[in-house]
This record gives sequence, structure tokens and C-alpha cells, in this order.
Amino acid sequence: MAHRKVLIVDDDKLVSWALARDLESDDCRVALIADGESACKAYREHEPDVVLLDLKLPGIDGLETLRRLKREAPDIVVIMMTAYATVQTTVEAVKIGATDYIKKPFSYDELKAVLDRALQHHDLSQEVTRMRHRLKQEHGIGSIIGDADNMRHVFALIRKIARNDATTVLVNGESGTGKDLVAKAIHYESDRSQGPFMAMNCGSMPDTLLESELFGHEKGAFTDAKAVKKGLFELANHGTVLLDEIGDASASLQVKLLRFIEEKTFKRIGGTKDIDVDVRIVAATNRALDLMVKEGSFREDLYYRLNVILVNLPPLRERESDISLLTNFFIDQFNKEFNKRVAGIDPEALRVLMKYTWPGNVRELRNVLERIMILEDTQTIRVQHLPLELTQAPAGNESDLFSLPSPGVALSGVEKQLIQQALQRTGGNQTRAANLLKISRHALRYKMRKHSLST
Repeated sequence: MAHRKVLIVDDDKLVSWALARDLESDDCRVALIADGESACKAYREHEPDVVLLDLKLPGIDGLETLRRLKREAPDIVVIMMTAYATVQTTVEAVKIGATDYIKKPFSYDELKAVLDRALQHHDLSQEVTRMRHRLKQEHGIGSIIGDADNMRHVFALIRKIARNDATTVLVNGESGTGKDLVAKAIHYESDRSQGPFMAMNCGSMPDTLLESELFGHEKGAFTDAKAVKKGLFELANHGTVLLDEIGDASASLQVKLLRFIEEKTFKRIGGTKDIDVDVRIVAATNRALDLMVKEGSFREDLYYRLNVILVNLPPLRERESDISLLTNFFIDQFNKEFNKRVAGIDPEALRVLMKYTWPGNVRELRNVLERIMILEDTQTIRVQHLPLELTQAPAGNESDLFSLPSPGVALSGVEKQLIQQALQRTGGNQTRAANLLKISRHALRYKMRKHSLST
């Protein structure tokens, strides 16, 4: 209680004087007023940590005074004091926003216990509010660096999704484009930010373990199930779950996900009880799910359930103007992290970065700059500091990938020749070949299988 500011609103001068004496002996600063009409003005003047408010007051009563105080300061801590407490008035005071109440007559020790409890709860609530604000700053839209037109479109879409409560969102983009950042921005910009954000990679563990992680299990459901375990969907109730690499989900998991999305209920493994939850699912993938549907490796009904709202993240090669922004951002970040003083990047080195196709996208750019700033002792990043794969010019003109065939060649034959030339040009590197062809790596693999080219 030490150094707290307390406002006492009570017309009983003897009670007010006794409370003020005891509180001041605990190093509190106390202000006294005798009527509810003056409460809001006194609150603005003294900015107390807590208000002790009597229920019976001249003029407006304690409940009306409480209403006015809560309109003035919604987070205010108010302890109601009364010798006439009834269940009805107590319930009404709590509904209006009273933190607690105490019945007269009371000892100072009793009051101190109520005050300590109320202030601890308030401090914890304030810390949670500050943490949520910090998380929004760290993971909201502001955490995604970009000013290119296609990224502005992504930002606008994130804001629209966050304002509404679409429960399924599909984020598509190449590896390294920042799909997880988009998922977090959707969560932390929305009302669901007060709930949990949880993520699971659908290709990172065996199917049975993944199912247990998502849906949980009952005690004894399998050999090692020694206790009940809640899954991610249950733990993330009223929040968001990111299902990363959804294209790697097995056929059996796809069936269970479809049922969950449609019914918003599930059973733990080994359980018989349906569990209802309210979560937003953000599914992310770098694979062409529509092609996987055609191949039969991804359920069509699940694809359409997930694809209610689609966010397409552009690859870095399609947002050239953002490379300078990202470079400066990472330089600042690594300066702080590694205690460096790199002032920036030489214009010629920046031109090299902007001409490179970045098959690994933003993640690759980040890794390149991190490696330079760890290994090089320089104040300016220059061309000689860049890795060879960036500075060595590609053999031939990538835009002039092939010559038109002689008349009569089928379109499928042209496609096959184009794929073969791209693979030959890149030494069999499928990611770079896909970049040359301006398609995703998974689309390239699909076409390679289609034309019986080795994968």
C-alpha cells in the first residue's frame, strides 16, 4: 500500500478521518470529499490509485457516483463501503464496475486486505494490457516491412480480415515470404488478440503425434497417455491457430480438420465428449493446393473450406522497391543485436541486391545480411562483402530462355522444352528454375511429373 494515492468519498467525517489517519500511517496520500457530485472533479485533480466510495451519500448516491467515475476512467479501482449492503446492491455495484466492497463497520486490517487484493488485481490487469499493446506493436501490421503496391494490398486485406471474424483464412506464398508474420498480424490486429495465438507445422511431426497436439487426448488413450492433455484448438479458444504447411497434412488429418472447421467441435483422442471451441484458423502453405486437389493429394472440400479468404503473399522478386527498406531494417536490427555500427549499404551493392531473384525471399535476404554483419568489420556494406551467388551474373539472358520452335510443335512440347532448358540453365536447381519460369516450385514439380521429367 505504500505511496498509493487514495480518494475517500464519504460524508461521515469521523470514518473518513480515521481511515485517512490509518492510510497515511502506511505512507499513502489521501484526499477526502463528502459527496458524490464532486467525485469526478476530485478524481481528475488527485488521480488516485483507488477510490473508497460510500454507498449512502448526500445528493447522488454511491451507485450513481460509481457510474460517473467509471465513465470518467473505465479502469479505475473502486471499493464500495456500506453498512446497508444487500445482495441486490452488491450485484449492481459489481455490474457497474466496482472492484470489491466491504461492509461497515470494519477494521483497518480488513480494509487493508481488500485494498491489497484489489490493487494487485488492478496491477496485473494493467500489466496484461501493456503486454497486449506490446505484442500488437511487435506482431501487428507494423511488424511487416513493405511499401510496394502489392504489399499495400496485403496490408489492406489484413485490416479487413481483422475487422471481421472470418474463421478460416488461407495464406499462400513461397518459402521465406513471411506467412507466419501475416498470420500474427491478422490475430494481433483483431479482437481475438486478447486470446491466444498458437501455431503448428503440419509437416513437422508424425501424423499420430500431430493429431494429439491439435486435438489433445484422454488419459489412457494410448500407451504413453498418462494424463489428460488439451490440444492446441482447446488451448487457443477465442484466439487464433496457425496451421503452417497445411499442404503436408495427411489424408486422415485432413478429414478431421474438415469436420472441425464445419462443426467447430472435436473429440480428444480416446474421448467421447464433443468439445466446442471458437478459434480462427489461418492455414499457410507454399504449395499450389489447387493443383494438389487436381492430383488427388488434397481434399477438395477442405480446400474450399480453408479458401474462404485468400491472402497471396508476393515473392521478394516482385517487390523490388521493398529490398532497400528491408535491407535498412535488417541493418538496424543487427546493429542492435551484434553491437555493430554499420551505417548502411553502398549504392552499387544495393543494385546487386535489387537485381537478384531471391529464391529464398525475405528470409534469404535476412540471412545474407546477418552473415555479412557477423563476419565483416565494416561501416558500409559493399559489393565485395556480398556472397558469390549474388555477384556472379547468370549465364545468358534469363528473360531469353528459349527460341520459338518450328511450326507444328504442340504446346505441351513447348512447355516440356521450356522446363528442360530452365533446369539445364540452373544446374537442376528446381527453386531457381521455378523462379526463371515465374511459377512456384511445387507447380514446377507438378509439371515435371506431368512430362515424365525426373524429380
